[in-house]
Amino acid sequence: MAHPGRMSSDDLVIAAVDGSDHSLKALDWALAAAQFRGTEVLAVHVGSGDTAAPATVHPASVSPAFDRDLVRRRISEHIDGRTGLPPLSYTAVNGPVAGTLAEVAQNATLLVLGSRGLGGFRSLLLGSVGRKSAAHAPCPVVIVPGDDRAAEPVPPGGHGLVVLGVEPDETDDDVVEFAFAEAQRRGARLQTVSTFLVPLTALAVVGELAVVDTNDPEAPSAISELGDLQATRLEPFRARYPDVAVQPVVRAVDPAGQLVDASVNADLVVVGRHRRRLRADTMVMGSVTNAVVAHAHGPVAIVPPGERAE
Repeated sequence: MAHPGRMSSDDLVIAAVDGSDHSLKALDWALAAAQFRGTEVLAVHVGSGDTAAPATVHPASVSPAFDRDLVRRRISEHIDGRTGLPPLSYTAVNGPVAGTLAEVAQNATLLVLGSRGLGGFRSLLLGSVGRKSAAHAPCPVVIVPGDDRAAEPVPPGGHGLVVLGVEPDETDDDVVEFAFAEAQRRGARLQTVSTFLVPLTALAVVGELAVVDTNDPEAPSAISELGDLQATRLEPFRARYPDVAVQPVVRAVDPAGQLVDASVNADLVVVGRHRRRLRADTMVMGSVTNAVVAHAHGPVAIVPPGERAE
């Protein structure tokens, strides 16, 4: 498929839109992300009808052809009167939603999806379209939950916090690099979260909550060891991004639960995607990433490992 519109997808932020409120919220996130990056946004609607002629969105001058396109009209109405936005173009293409988005985003900087919407985007966080897009897109995928998922209102200017889930021995360099670069662009703190699962013998049950038994002599030493591993893993990135304030978090808790809790006050949670080990159509996000995507209260970036050439 040729790149849609007058622009190639190189260095673009791609926003998947279907006219729903959820997809328009994702478009807002994509516009802000493009501003941080000094790049453009391409809004893409994947449908089953005739392919619409690509066009640049001009909210103040709506053509008759523009009026006949509901999704494009909703975008125009949504941004009408707003100033200081990055360049925004729109195109409609045909095909299976997840596969088509992955094809459009071959060289994109980001692919941004709403949590759910109309048609193929209904229940996106838990549906096959969202999972396939996050599992197979060649670029980082950001899933933006709707307002009903937010635990509390986002303050003006954001929370000033990016959260990275990092397994010192497994998290790919591209994932760590993405998180540091995102924190630097936003002038945000970077909270680096490393956790380990505690053996049942080291747990004390309080009601229905399992907590670390602090009397277990191995718990403090395990936390200290993991902290040292995390510090060593992040050292070269901290040297490259000296302006990023890093807040290490090392705990003996469920990793997905810790990241979901952190998402309440985060502008973005960054998690990695597993490398492809099985068939090309295998869901390869990993159990922790799947759980974070399903339950996070704010935007989640799923970053592929350094295998774009594959």
